[in-house]
Amino acid sequence: MEQPSVDELKNWRNVMLLHRFALEEVNTKLKILNEEFQFIHDYNPMEHLKSRVKSLESIGAKLEKKQVDITPENALKYVHDIAGIRITCSFVSDIFRIHEMLAGQSDITIKRVKDYVTNPKPNGYRSLHLLCEVPVFLTNRSEKMTVEIQIRTVAMDFWASLEHKIYYKYQQEAPEELVNELQDAARIITHLDEKMKNLNDQIDKYKKEKEN
Repeated sequence: MEQPSVDELKNWRNVMLLHRFALEEVNTKLKILNEEFQFIHDYNPMEHLKSRVKSLESIGAKLEKKQVDITPENALKYVHDIAGIRITCSFVSDIFRIHEMLAGQSDITIKRVKDYVTNPKPNGYRSLHLLCEVPVFLTNRSEKMTVEIQIRTVAMDFWASLEHKIYYKYQQEAPEELVNELQDAARIITHLDEKMKNLNDQIDKYKKEKEN
């Protein structure tokens, strides 16, 4: 890879800065929505928010995988998860509730939905992926930027973290027995999510009966 010029370095800094601004926009919106939901319903659907901007190394590796030149322009064109937010929640129903809340925002456009909750990946991975477009307002213009939002339960997040560590340790070539164990663990996680939802429903029903 050739040494980037001064102009190209400036363009790379601009790409990273715009994505950081987009993250701040969406993070602020999510916190407002969560606090308002807590105020109205005495319950917050979002347990935890975690955000990041991909490193230049990760962006370059993704462009190489797509077999295109490593340039700021191609980063904007081909890499749609430079800015990413992960939302963890307690229950599966919260995942779709958060999706609805975001879809109802006039300044957020959901460009793509990948529902790995209803249709898990073959390895057992479950999560809802939203590719969102949000305007970033600058001094002399506005730019539409993409932010990927992943929404999953705490249990799903625990499984995904473990799966990532295993595949990183084995450099994407985990033994078959471990792959099978991970799939079994994913089924247990799904059962746990369903059981926790049922318990929560029973608690809500009991509270309503008591109030009445």
